Amino acid sequence: MLKCSATLDHSHIAGLYQRSAPELLLHIRRHIPSQEDAEDVLLEVFVAAMEKPRLSNMGEQEQLAWLRRVAHNKCVDFHRRSIRRSSIPLEDVQQQLYDEHILHTPELVALEHEEHALLRTQIASLPQIQQEVLRLRFAEDLRCPEIARRLNKSDGAIRTMLSRILHLLRNIYTNSEEELSNG
Repeated sequence: MLKCSATLDHSHIAGLYQRSAPELLLHIRRHIPSQEDAEDVLLEVFVAAMEKPRLSNMGEQEQLAWLRRVAHNKCVDFHRRSIRRSSIPLEDVQQQLYDEHILHTPELVALEHEEHALLRTQIASLPQIQQEVLRLRFAEDLRCPEIARRLNKSDGAIRTMLSRILHLLRNIYTNSEEELSNG
């Protein structure tokens, strides 16, 4: 007797799925951008329908209204979960891992250390005021007007100094790269 009732409920749910799944999926897709995630939410809706024994006692319009409400709630649940855990596409993870692997080869790490040492040496050879401007701009992330106030200089003077310092450092790097490629 119980098996017969379960079979009727499953066939009822199957028929309900056939009739209402396309419409529900469209509704869900309006709230969830990924097709795969929307299909997962739709599946959750029908799992909930299977767990509701009195669903088959409702009229067709009541069933559809109930499914829409459950779909809405499942969309809200999905967004709550996604806020707690940020997700990125698998392809992006694979590319990021590949890029990190390429960027962390021993040769590239050694070159990066050499570049940082060269930069530290070049910055240390700058006048103290220029070192301070670089530190305030890049280490403390201050903008030129804030740096100017701290150093009692004009905004224009700080902008000019920063531009000249960066141009000088850029030239040093360009020249060292040319020496490496010619040497």
